[in-house]
Amino acid sequence: MKFASTVRSLAFAAAAGWLALSAPAQAVAAPQASITHQTAPTQYVDAAGVKLAYRRFGKPGGVPLVMFQHFVGNMDSWDPKITDGFAREREVILFDNAGVAASQGEVPATVEGMAGHAIALIDALNVKQADLLGFSLGSLVAQQVALQRPDLARRVILVGSGPRGGEGMASLTPEFLDMLKKPHDPADELLLDVFFTPSAASQQAGRAFLSRLRARQTQRDPDVNDKVAPAQIAAFAAWGAPRADAAAYLKQIRQPVLVISGSRDLVHYTVNSFTLQQNLPNAQLIIYPDSNHGAIYQYPDLFLAQARLFLNQP
Repeated sequence: MKFASTVRSLAFAAAAGWLALSAPAQAVAAPQASITHQTAPTQYVDAAGVKLAYRRFGKPGGVPLVMFQHFVGNMDSWDPKITDGFAREREVILFDNAGVAASQGEVPATVEGMAGHAIALIDALNVKQADLLGFSLGSLVAQQVALQRPDLARRVILVGSGPRGGEGMASLTPEFLDMLKKPHDPADELLLDVFFTPSAASQQAGRAFLSRLRARQTQRDPDVNDKVAPAQIAAFAAWGAPRADAAAYLKQIRQPVLVISGSRDLVHYTVNSFTLQQNLPNAQLIIYPDSNHGAIYQYPDLFLAQARLFLNQP
């Protein structure tokens, strides 16, 4: 499948605030509880022969939370309110998959390939068990990690997600493509369309989110290059291709799963989250009102409270 335009992919990347304001920081020895999303240095690890970039911060000890990023996203694409909210109680690990932003290697063209790099990174960091949080494309990767390494994944949160062969998942949805075509000035206001609904309340939450997203001014993650979007879209196409018994694999993911969706997700249609909940053996579903693909950024406090409740269960 061909991407409509490299320019659109780069516009989307810029829209999430992914401009490198300076070179990434050098690696440091160990995580510190005093470090936050805004100050966490970029570190590097050799993961099965590929140098991957990551940031590790928060309260050490216990089960860390590994976070898997969305389409053409990098480590600075996460909402600091959410990452710091989790970090007050646990260690948080953010990372760039192979070929993305500060990480080396080639961008995999399959979700399975992305999951392989993610597993290699977690193993290289000597993490024996982790909770996983995947957003959008990252949620597909998190599913695959839980499937391939059930020993590694304790609990899983899937945000803006969908199953293999899900509705509208074999390509970027028409609504999403229309959003990419619209002019936005500044460019990151694209996310007001992609992550939020047109309502006044949702747009107000969106502007608060953008303010938080822009807060880190130094040592930001580099922008994604023009090879990222086509490879990731190929991964979407392979994952979303219609097939017989497409959701059967979900029965093998036996970890507790929390599925989160917006009520009007136009990137991964909301019905796909319902399909996940119906087919995963141990899943619960939360749908936030008047919300699009970035529902957790519209309701960060509520999401944190519900996610903590889910993750803190034994």
